[in-house]
Amino acid sequence: MSKAVIIGAGKTGRGFLARLLKDQEIVFIDKNKELIDMLNNEKKVDIDFFGNKKPSASVTFSAAYTWSDVNTEVFENTDVILVSVGGTNLADVGSELKKYINADAKIIVCENASSPAKKLYNAIGIDGLKIAESTVFCTTIEKEKDSIAINSEWYPYLQFDKDAFDDDAPEIDGLRAVNNFGGFLDRKLYTYNSASCIIAYLGALKGYTVYSDAANDEEILTLLDKNYDIINECICKEYGYEEKDQKEFALLSREKFTDKTLVDTVARNAREPQRKITVTERIVAPMLLQQKYGKDSSVLEKTLAAALRYTPSEETEWNKIITEKGYAGILCDLCGLDPDSDIAKRVLHMAESGNIL
Repeated sequence: MSKAVIIGAGKTGRGFLARLLKDQEIVFIDKNKELIDMLNNEKKVDIDFFGNKKPSASVTFSAAYTWSDVNTEVFENTDVILVSVGGTNLADVGSELKKYINADAKIIVCENASSPAKKLYNAIGIDGLKIAESTVFCTTIEKEKDSIAINSEWYPYLQFDKDAFDDDAPEIDGLRAVNNFGGFLDRKLYTYNSASCIIAYLGALKGYTVYSDAANDEEILTLLDKNYDIINECICKEYGYEEKDQKEFALLSREKFTDKTLVDTVARNAREPQRKITVTERIVAPMLLQQKYGKDSSVLEKTLAAALRYTPSEETEWNKIITEKGYAGILCDLCGLDPDSDIAKRVLHMAESGNIL
C-alpha cells in the first residue's frame, strides 16, 4: 500500500482529501493537539454527504501527529504530501517540512490562495523541490461541535498541476493531473471563487447568515447570473476556452452554491476579506479582466464595496486594517487600484455611502 501524508487535519484535510486517498496509508499532521488527540482516539473519520447523495463513508488512517511528535520516519516511503492549511500558515509549515524532506518529495498544496506553491517553496528552501498547486471544489463542514465527523459535498477528485512534476506526477486514484494549470486556476478563481464572494458579501450586506439562503435571494441571484454571463465571455476571450465548456463550468458553480442541502454559512465564505480583495484575487482580478474587454464590471464593484463594509461578528485582523487604512487606503494598498480611476471612485462612493444594492 502506498502512503500519503496530509498536513492540516481540518475539514478539507480529513473530510475531502482523506476520502480521496482511502486506498492509501494515511498520516495526518496538524498543529492542533486537541484535534490530533481526537483523531488518534477514533482512528477513523466518518463522512456524511449533503442531501444523502452518496452513502456515508468511513476513512481510516494509520497515525496522527502534532509537529512536536514528527520525525523523519513519518515521511519515509511517502508517495505524496498534501498540504491543506490556510495561506497565512504556509510559511510555518515550510519551516517544519524542511527538517524532514529532501528534493525527491512530491507536494501538492490544497489551498485556494494566490501562488501557494511558490510561498511554500520559498519557505522550505530546497532547490529543485517539486510542489504543485491544486483546486479544492468540495465544501466540507464539521458535523457537530467537538466532533471530527464531517458533512461534505460529493466531489470525486482533486485537480492538480501536472506540469509542476514534469513527467513524474503522482498517479493515485482521486488525484487528477491537469495540463496548463495556470489558466485553469484563473478560470476557477474567476468563476467559482468570484461567485462565492458575490453571494457572501452581498448576502452579509442583506443580513443573511445561511449561505444557500443568500445564494437564492432573487436580487443576488440576478446579479450573480449577470456576472456569470459577462465573465464567461471574458474568460473565453482571454484563455481560449470553448463557450459551451465555460458555460457548463459556470453552471456547475451556480448549482453548487444554490443547493440548499449544502449546509454552509455566510460568515465562513466571507472571512478574511483582506486576502480575497487583493489585485490578483477573486474580486479585483476578474473585475479588471472585465474592464480589459470593455464589459460591465458593476456586479464585482458592488461586491468589492460590500466586502469593504463587511464586519465580522468578532474582532479580527480585518477590523484592524479597516481602522488603520480606511476604505480609500485599502483600495489603493490592498486592491492595487488607482485612487483617481473611475472604478476606484465608484467603489469608494458605494462603500462610504452604503448605497450598494
